[in-house]
Amino acid sequence: MKLKKLCTLLPMLLFCLFLLNGCDKISGEEAKLSDLDFTVVSNENIQPDIVKLIDEKKENPFQMTYSDGNYKYIVVGYGKQETGGYSIQVKEVYDTENTICVKTALLGPESEDEKLKAPSYPFIVIKIQNMDKTVTFP
Repeated sequence: MKLKKLCTLLPMLLFCLFLLNGCDKISGEEAKLSDLDFTVVSNENIQPDIVKLIDEKKENPFQMTYSDGNYKYIVVGYGKQETGGYSIQVKEVYDTENTICVKTALLGPESEDEKLKAPSYPFIVIKIQNMDKTVTFP
């Protein structure tokens, strides 16, 4: 009787272990090879072509890339926010075998004084060396 229960339980346990072990593959994230050097571009230094694209997309959250041959610009926008005072933190910019991964986070106003009454459209422009890889936002 105990052998029969073990024979039934063992395949279920192996299946659960397989699922737990395969989570990285299911999520689609590749292994990190190295951190990439990047620069956050100040608003005054954003190329006019990129400014135009941001203005077209700013109402809703968006992610896009733009290349000028030498550099790749990665733009992440968080859409319309009811107040000002938001900032964006770059958590990671790294290289994998096939992609460049970019992780950012929207940070809310730290105090009531920072909240401007007008809506805002927080975005960030990240500049890296041009690489022939797709950018992902895991």
